[in-house]
Amino acid sequence: MKVQSYLSFEGRCDEALGFYKKALGAEVIQLMRYADAPAPEPAASGNADASCGGAGPAPDKVMHAVVRIGETELMASDGRCSGQPKFDGIMLALTANTDAEAVKWFNALAEGGQVMQPLIPTFFTSNFGMLADRFGVNWLLVVAHPA
Repeated sequence: MKVQSYLSFEGRCDEALGFYKKALGAEVIQLMRYADAPAPEPAASGNADASCGGAGPAPDKVMHAVVRIGETELMASDGRCSGQPKFDGIMLALTANTDAEAVKWFNALAEGGQVMQPLIPTFFTSNFGMLADRFGVNWLLVVAHPA
C-alpha cells in the first residue's frame, strides 16, 4: 500500500511546480493538461465545471501532475481553479540530512510565504521549523539526526 498527497493549487499549479523545482529540486515526472483529455461525451457536456473560467477548466490548466521531491512523489493539479488553495489541517514533512540542507530548503520555501516556527534546535533534533509557502502549503522541516 502507498499513500500519497494530492495537492490542488486552484489554478496555480504551473506556478507551484516551477517554485518547487527551484526551491527543492523537484522533478515533474508526469504532466497532463485539460487539452490532453478526450472530448467529453455529449450527454456529459452539460455537467461542465464552470469554476475555471466558463465551460470548464481552460485547456492549458493542469489536469494531473506527478512530482518527485527527493524520494517522494506528490500529485498535483489546478483543481477547481478558485484562485486560492486551502491546505488546512495537513502539513508536508520534509526531512533534511544536514542542518545546511534544512536551512537552504526552509529559506527557499519561506520566500513569499509565512514562517510559523523559525528553524531552531530542539531536544529532538538540531533544527526544526514550520512554515506555509506562498501557495498555502504547510511544511514541517526537521533534521534527521538527533541533536
